[in-house]
Parts: sequence; C-alpha cells; structure tokens
Amino acid sequence: MNAPQRPIQLYRHRLSGHSHRVELFLALLGLPYELVEVDLKAGAHKSADFLRLNAFGQVPVIVDDGEALADSNAILVYLASRYGNGRWLPADPLGAARVQRWLSVAAGPLAAGPASARLVNVFGAKLDAPALIARSHALLAVIEAELTGHDWLAGTEATLADIACYSYIARAPEGDVSLADYPRVRSWLARIEALPGFVAMVQTPVGLAAATA
Repeated sequence: MNAPQRPIQLYRHRLSGHSHRVELFLALLGLPYELVEVDLKAGAHKSADFLRLNAFGQVPVIVDDGEALADSNAILVYLASRYGNGRWLPADPLGAARVQRWLSVAAGPLAAGPASARLVNVFGAKLDAPALIARSHALLAVIEAELTGHDWLAGTEATLADIACYSYIARAPEGDVSLADYPRVRSWLARIEALPGFVAMVQTPVGLAAATA
C-alpha cells in the first residue's frame, strides 16, 4: 500500500451515515486523515467553495493528493483500489459483481429505508415514517436471510459491501427500526465492530435508541 503524501481530508457531517462509511473505511485501512466538518444547517454544503469540491452539494467529499472525489460509494471504491491491497474489492468478475450488488443496495433500498427513516427523528424530515419503517423491515428480512451460513455479505471476509451497509443499519433504531428480530444482522454488525481500527458512528438519542443512550 502506498501511503498518501499528506493526510486525506474528509469533508463530512458527523451525523451522516454516508460520511461515516468513508471515515470507517479510512480507519480500517489505517490511512492518515483529517476531518473537516461541514455545517449543513448553516448551508455550508451549498457554498461556492464547497460546490467546487462537489457540484451536487453533498457530503462526503475527500481530497487526496490534491484530487477531490465525491459520493460515498465511489470514494470506497477509490480507496480500496488505491490502498486496499486487493482485499476489500475482489478483482475477479464474480466477486466484484457481488460487492457491486451491495453497493447498489446501499444507494437504493438502504437509502430509501433505514437511512430515510432515521432522517425523520434525527433531522426532523417531513417523510412518511410508517412507510419507511415498513420498507426498512422488508430490507432487513432480506439481509437476515442472506446472512444464513455467511459471516459477510459478499464473501468469506469483510468487503466494501459490509462497509457500505454498516452505518445506517447500525443506527436504524434511531429511525424507530428495531433490530430485535434479526439476530444474524446483529451478529454481522458485531463482527464489523470487532475489525481492527473500527470507529463508531456517533449515536443520536432519538427513536428506539433513546432508551439505550
């Protein structure tokens, strides 16, 4: 692994699961990085300076050796390809496709389920909470079944699939989505949390998480 010439800058919001998945992967890779907090409430993500980094005005963004890169899943692929020594993103077609499947889940059903349900309680989003909670449980039931006989989502060891899906599932109770009925999912979360270098996402004491905070 070629270390970056200077610490990688991660522009993030501390309550963003998209940001956390990048921070988690940077930590698991043992890369030097510095956090740059973007004040979403104040509209910093829509400022001219930030829009030069990401024209879509979204976190996270990294700057590595002077190059800015946006989109959390794209950043994961970049970091794995440049610094992962082939571990986190398989090179064989089948392995790569299996990981890509879960990156698509992270950008689709996960974002439209647990991530969106959490927005209601954490950020006060005006969304249909019961529908989002139901959608979340439908997704968790699929993941629970997928983990039957498997420790990881896309292989025999942790991959980008697990990193991309971890944060919003771990914090699903903040959106009133209980994990009680999903023992394999909870065991999978624990395996990720036991990886060397793991960093936790901040917990917000809202929803079902309020009782355990």
